[in-house]
Amino acid sequence: MSVYTGKEKLKMGFGLMRLPKLEDGSIDIPQVSQMVDSFLEAGGTYFDTAFAYPGSEEAIRQALVERYPRDRYTLASKLIISPGSDITEEEAKQEIRTSLERSGAGYFDYYLVHAIQRTNYQKYEEYGIWDYVKKLKEEGLIRHYGFSFHADPELLVELLEKHPDAEFVQLQINYADWENPGVQSRKNYEICKQYGKPVVVMEPIKGGILADPIDSVKAIFDRENNGLSYSSWALRFVASKDNLLAVLSGMSSLEQMQDNLSYMKDFKPLDAHEEEVIKEAQEALNRDQSIACTACHYCTKGCPMNIPIPEIFAVENRKKGSPEFRTKREYVIVTVGRGKASDCIQCGQCEAACPQHLPIISLLEQCRSME
Repeated sequence: MSVYTGKEKLKMGFGLMRLPKLEDGSIDIPQVSQMVDSFLEAGGTYFDTAFAYPGSEEAIRQALVERYPRDRYTLASKLIISPGSDITEEEAKQEIRTSLERSGAGYFDYYLVHAIQRTNYQKYEEYGIWDYVKKLKEEGLIRHYGFSFHADPELLVELLEKHPDAEFVQLQINYADWENPGVQSRKNYEICKQYGKPVVVMEPIKGGILADPIDSVKAIFDRENNGLSYSSWALRFVASKDNLLAVLSGMSSLEQMQDNLSYMKDFKPLDAHEEEVIKEAQEALNRDQSIACTACHYCTKGCPMNIPIPEIFAVENRKKGSPEFRTKREYVIVTVGRGKASDCIQCGQCEAACPQHLPIISLLEQCRSME
């Protein structure tokens, strides 16, 4: 079986990270079962869970694995070594056994070396995880392996060169992060195309943020008066790209599933006018700044500490609505191999060069909280 045929009936995958909950905090299995039924009926096949998603693998066993034949769907799970974790090599390699037991799936169609960042990628190398997942494939416990990635394009190239038999890459892509220096969605996506690696998209709605965007973005979409949800613009922006294995949507209710299927079942890519609407939305997001930096980079040309000042300010400006872990991850991406906000020696050359006359020194002090 090829990892990517380009003929999948439904581009959307069912992300199982944010499943609906009952009042007691447990996962609502009957509602998940209804969501599974709707998804499969619409032609969906790709389900995405993980060892690190609490209750997800057990829930999908009850809602999917025990209710449908194994050849009716494909299932992805993941092995994670979290940054700063004291997990041992043995514990990391045990994760798939636990995942298979929880899910009852017998094997995983897709298995990912998960959440690779600058702060944890060396641990995967140290523990021999790349060779381990290849061994799992030889044993028939997984059909295809790849990795999910949250870092800079330079590290992505390094990994693809070092591990050329990785079959696919999972990337964070959405219209808000397409040119975000803290994510670099476009550059990472283009690198995957260059290396011939199909992409699984995560965070197409940026963890739900783009389902309820800022008012200036809402006004742009509302002007179109087409009755489509804000989420639809985000999902269709991503799904209109080529070289995609699946676009994951982490749906938390049957209502969200039905909304997504209403425009993904008979998917139509964005037309030229809709592409322009998305550009307007991106520009509105860029204008929503607490730090009025225009990213001219005059400030960085003489910085003795090589601090990427505009990129740091961009991450600070995009903190609104994002969880702390995501902000810190983006901060690492823009500062890797360069100076951090805390490295500022207050020489003042940046403020003298800034055409916006920003108080850069004090703003960098404000940005130290992201470190």
